[in-house]
Amino acid sequence: MTAAIVVGAVCGLGLFLLGFGLIPQRASLARRIASFDADAARAPLGAAGPAGEASDSGLTRRLGAGLVSFCNEQGWEFPSLRASLRLTGRSLENYLATKVLLAILGLLLAPALIVLLSLARVRVPFVVPVWVGVAFAAVFFFLPDLELKNKVDKMRRDFRHAIGAFLDLVAMNLSGGRGVPEALMAASEIGSGWAFRRIREALANARITGQTPWQALGALGDEVRVDELRDLAGALALVNDGAKIRESLASRAASLRRRELTDLQGQAGERSQSMLVAQMLLCAAFLIFLMYPAVYALIGL
Repeated sequence: MTAAIVVGAVCGLGLFLLGFGLIPQRASLARRIASFDADAARAPLGAAGPAGEASDSGLTRRLGAGLVSFCNEQGWEFPSLRASLRLTGRSLENYLATKVLLAILGLLLAPALIVLLSLARVRVPFVVPVWVGVAFAAVFFFLPDLELKNKVDKMRRDFRHAIGAFLDLVAMNLSGGRGVPEALMAASEIGSGWAFRRIREALANARITGQTPWQALGALGDEVRVDELRDLAGALALVNDGAKIRESLASRAASLRRRELTDLQGQAGERSQSMLVAQMLLCAAFLIFLMYPAVYALIGL
């Protein structure tokens, strides 16, 4: 009875979603404007992160385009998610399609589990593999979120490290008698890596569009969600006349290095604690291995 109810509910939900997808929905004016703004503000693929993503398959591309179109029609903008994807150089279409395909893969594990159990001549209720498939689908659906978060956190740490070196280079160029815009551009040309490339591109675009360098750095800080770059842009906007800029940049670079050193020490402490716990577990397992024969002999007696 329970299996019939579950199967009926799943079939009913599938028919409802099929009918909802086939019936054309009339999008409101606000949703159309939000969709247009989202498409216009989308960054070119591969321009944000250290490297662009590989070419998608036809199924992934079509599925992702459909999902993005549906989200735009509903007015779902996902600003934080879009910023993270721009930082990694990944498209929203590929990301959403990957989440959906992984969830479908996890859901299909339920029939595979039923087949394996039937081959092993193990009889279990039909509801158990269904719930296992639902659980796998939920876990697989959120795996790209965890991967994206770890990658974005690492890239932002690397960007903060690059900002510290960039500030030192700017201070040295200012010591040589250059102005603030020239020192910023010269420092960005000295460094290598994707973070310096982003800073260099932002300064070059600012020169073309007529913006000030600190405005370009502030916009880049808003795009990659790095507070240190936005603070640097604000400080340069306040002291762009050259008064005590070098000392301010040197102190900011020293502050960034101290913060980075503190974070590294905290990570080292966490790893040391993890190694200590692993060693204690190994010692406990070894003691159990040594004591098991004696305990078994005593219980047998």
